[in-house]
Amino acid sequence: MPTAPDLKLAALDAEDLVVVSAHVQDAILRVGDLLWSPSKKRFALAMNRFAWEAKSGRRKSYERRRSAMHFDRVVGVKSIGVDRGKPDNILSLLAIEYAPAEAPAGEVKLVFAGGAEISLAVECIEAQLADLGAAWETRAKPAHNPAAGGALAD
Repeated sequence: MPTAPDLKLAALDAEDLVVVSAHVQDAILRVGDLLWSPSKKRFALAMNRFAWEAKSGRRKSYERRRSAMHFDRVVGVKSIGVDRGKPDNILSLLAIEYAPAEAPAGEVKLVFAGGAEISLAVECIEAQLADLGAAWETRAKPAHNPAAGGALAD
């Protein structure tokens, strides 16, 4: 199976963040893969990203890639529906959204299936996404079921 080259993206404004969001849509991660470092003003996460850019035609197999993303200049983090006491719980990332505040500050929101959210108060948008290694094959293409609260169905 041919694979796409490793992805490396940066986001410095709302338009960039839309592009990054499209590339991490349907990523899966464990709660334990979330890291908030207040002293560094950094929020990081590791994920198994569904490689949407690698899809083609009538392919019956797809790929996922281990990827990492971090947001810098983060001054606060809030979450809904994320139990930090259960690090093995799985989250399915649906989108990354941005709401501006007093420029250049704002709120970056990580939206997960099932209603979970993580909100990052940021001084400005400063994020990076990078693939960490080889891809692996999956036959399951994410499909969204609105009746199930946006949850993924394979």
